Amino acid sequence: MDLKSLIAPEHFNLASEISKHDSNKIALRWENELGETRTISYAQLITKANKLANGLTKLGLEKGDRVVIMTTRLIESYVIYLACLKAGIVISPTSELLRAKDIVYRLNHSEAKAVISYSELIKEFENISEETPFLQFKIAFGQEVPNWISLEALVENESETFSDVDTLSEDYAFLAYTSGTTGQPKGVVHSHGWGYAHLRIAASKWLNISEEDLVWATASPGWQKWVWSPFLSILGSGATGYIYHGRFNPHKYLRLLQDNKINVLCCTPTEYRMMAKLNDLSSFNLIDLHTAVSAGEALNREVIDVFKNQFNILIRDGYGQTESTLLIANLNTNENKLGSMGQPLLQEFIEVVDENGQPAPINEVGTIAIRSDFPALFKQYYKNPVTTASSYQGQYFLSGDRAMKDEDNYYWFQGRKDDVIISSGYTIGPFEVEDALMKHKAVKECAVVALPDPIRGNVVKAYVVLQEGTLGTAELTKELQGFVKNLTAPYKYPRVIEYIEALPKTDSGKIRRIELRNATIKG
Repeated sequence: MDLKSLIAPEHFNLASEISKHDSNKIALRWENELGETRTISYAQLITKANKLANGLTKLGLEKGDRVVIMTTRLIESYVIYLACLKAGIVISPTSELLRAKDIVYRLNHSEAKAVISYSELIKEFENISEETPFLQFKIAFGQEVPNWISLEALVENESETFSDVDTLSEDYAFLAYTSGTTGQPKGVVHSHGWGYAHLRIAASKWLNISEEDLVWATASPGWQKWVWSPFLSILGSGATGYIYHGRFNPHKYLRLLQDNKINVLCCTPTEYRMMAKLNDLSSFNLIDLHTAVSAGEALNREVIDVFKNQFNILIRDGYGQTESTLLIANLNTNENKLGSMGQPLLQEFIEVVDENGQPAPINEVGTIAIRSDFPALFKQYYKNPVTTASSYQGQYFLSGDRAMKDEDNYYWFQGRKDDVIISSGYTIGPFEVEDALMKHKAVKECAVVALPDPIRGNVVKAYVVLQEGTLGTAELTKELQGFVKNLTAPYKYPRVIEYIEALPKTDSGKIRRIELRNATIKG
């Protein structure tokens, strides 16, 4: 791929990649658990986004303002994101699973001027007790909410035309938050130009999307993966996106794939694993599915084999990070390499480096690194120049993930250099769980690590030292789990809690997580 083809024009608004498909072709097909359906054409989507962009700017939002968005799998989500891009507003995606504690940090750290939320998700915003000095506007859609601006009323009399704000390719488009091993989540800044490069790397080379395809990417709004695939890759390619607003059920998913004649599927490894465990796979016909991809964590060979043998579909694993785009993927059908991460999509930009930041020898484990001039690399960690600088070594951004490459330049995942936990595709920082646990009166100390799990990849395990006189009972375990669920996103709670007398520590007092991880694996 020619490097020049990945670099956006100097003046570039990412919304133009979607707006160029202004036609009566169906852009999105939506369905819920009750079987209710809706569709919207590209022309209708753009018209609705124009009306909202007008409403937001008249309200007082300007180019560069940050807006926290909490929504779910709805057509309105696409309208809101597109409208914000058109208006030059910086989008901060926020998962519907987050709690007030998580949300207020994002509001204040990003200095968000507004929040836009689905009406059914405003509870945690209402639970915020801390000051939010930068927040001026609270906008809700779906139904009227007291003390919130109605999005429907905001657009009611607005013009159906809007001239996209003149943004530079280097201007901020997204501010996504990603979990780390210590401290609060980091704000990852992506520019409009990042989106330009992402579309030309992930959508065409990995997802293999054409305009004729019906594409189902199951990620939920609030995650960078939703920006990657359901929003940008599908709409930027002029394809039709399928949206299912319902709970995951392996039988239901396979039935939807079959009945809707889905052509391209992007699922999490956990979803694939649970479908592969069904005993009646032969009753489903997925003949229309030409591409199936997986990302978020490593997918085991056994699941790949099940889909290959049953449906003649090769699930192609892909690797990327919030800070970048898809970097490494399986694009061919080399049977000898199944189970590997695949090869770098742009080989000159990706490397395995040693502790000195130099390319590691073949078959030696090192850190996956991305050259600093890669067009789809983040701009910075917001308000965190120290962490931004420390994440680079020489000419490379260090991913923190460990791998080795073989003589054919296939990468083989070896684990994480840091302690971040990936469970069912969710990235979980141990500090966030530990911080919640420490707020419980029974907890004296704690440490959180990943516990391997055949379905979720990993689950959160907490080692807890209790206050003197407190017993580690099954009832207390349930109480601590519920306590964490109420303080932070439910997916972060420790599914396993082990009570110990003391945590292993270094002479300087730092927790020796490696001992806990080793004990967990042997466990």
